[in-house]
Amino acid sequence: MSNPSEGRRLLSLLGISKPIIQAPMAGVSTPALAAAVSNAGGLGSLGVGAMNAEAARKTIRDTRALTGAPFNINVFCHTPAVADAKVESQWLKWLAPQFAQYGASPAEKLNEIYTSFVEDGAMLDVFLEEKPAIVSFHFGLPSNEVINALKGAGIKLLASATNLDEAKAVVDAGVDALVAQGIEAGGHRGMFDPEAFDEGVGTFALTRLFAEKFDLPLIAAGGIMDGAGIAAALALGAQAAQLGTAFVACPETSIDDGYRRAILGDPAYHTTLTSAISGRPARSMVNRFTELGRSADRPATPAYPVAYDAGKALHAAAKAKGEFGFGAQWAGQAAALARSLPAAELVAQLDAELGVAIRRLQQFAS
Repeated sequence: MSNPSEGRRLLSLLGISKPIIQAPMAGVSTPALAAAVSNAGGLGSLGVGAMNAEAARKTIRDTRALTGAPFNINVFCHTPAVADAKVESQWLKWLAPQFAQYGASPAEKLNEIYTSFVEDGAMLDVFLEEKPAIVSFHFGLPSNEVINALKGAGIKLLASATNLDEAKAVVDAGVDALVAQGIEAGGHRGMFDPEAFDEGVGTFALTRLFAEKFDLPLIAAGGIMDGAGIAAALALGAQAAQLGTAFVACPETSIDDGYRRAILGDPAYHTTLTSAISGRPARSMVNRFTELGRSADRPATPAYPVAYDAGKALHAAAKAKGEFGFGAQWAGQAAALARSLPAAELVAQLDAELGVAIRRLQQFAS
């Protein structure tokens, strides 16, 4: 197992009693979900990368009304999109027949629907004023000045990495803990540069590499769905595990009926990486949008999150006609292990399973 003193160090740092972290899951996690996880001894999380500053402030306050325990606020640190009118026009033309199936037309122009935290001064101001216990970064890192400002406000910082170079950048930036995101993870790959070659390292290999290379508390993420998976991550050198897909089917999430049916049914056995939905590689259950993205005639994809503007509009048009297969149905490779339990019950179940797995390992070792 991981070094017990290191494990206690991370749990103390985050103010939690169980090595269970719920992934932020922008658009899926809610104050009710994050609060339930934190109240149960894990670390609840909220993704605010798709929100403006005042919406994030409200989310922080709504969560505080439900829990006095620490929770994590996650932001996107992607390179801001560069508009390309030709690429965007071709993309909209390519999607037009799909819209037409549902009596709709694509917009004439796409927009950058999210502001990256690297240039969102208003979001930084909210964090410095509201002082959430923990802030985490995905897709990269903000400037040293921003990191120092957050640390100066007493906020603990986490950041995800998908390879050794990214991990070194995270460590050098002075954050408090490192999240090793393996290729199995649902949702968006945390790659700093989505145009760079992705080695696609798995969670367990990445966890072991990071544990050997870096002296920083480590959180394993990607494809972990139960207590046995958490135990395996701890055995490889992590001090906690971050689970996203495991919580998607909890009643506290904001997913629609189509997403819920998919993750509790056969589609959960089939996932794939796609950039067609949002403009960045992300792991989804196989659905009509991911299959469309595999088409031989697919043109160049607009930058993230510009492509997401079209993706969300197509999903809305199809959903209005009862078709849910164009949604961003993000899910990790072991999605079929998802359980529809209230979040607090799921945390308790995961903790019990972890205890069983550890005892089995100890019996084997003896």
